[in-house]
Amino acid sequence: MKEQEFQQKLGELISQIDQLPPDEREKLEKLAHETRDRHDKMRRTVGQLQESLDYLRLSIKYLVFDLEATRRENQYLRRMIKDGGDNGQSEGAD
Repeated sequence: MKEQEFQQKLGELISQIDQLPPDEREKLEKLAHETRDRHDKMRRTVGQLQESLDYLRLSIKYLVFDLEATRRENQYLRRMIKDGGDNGQSEGAD
């Protein structure tokens, strides 16, 4: 159920509750308001969860980028060591 539809249905329920006798109305009004409050809290919680997931995705992207950069640097340094090691051995052999 979408947010707008939920709010509309809840509003309709509250208007129907207003037509009830006072002794029945009070209990149902309380439940309807509690339902609205819980729904708002749930919506905020889902929003916070979405923000946390977005932050996690971004953090993972940075970590993957860093990992790839570290691998490239590692390969470059290994090549440097290998090339430097070959040159040092050939000079010592003469």
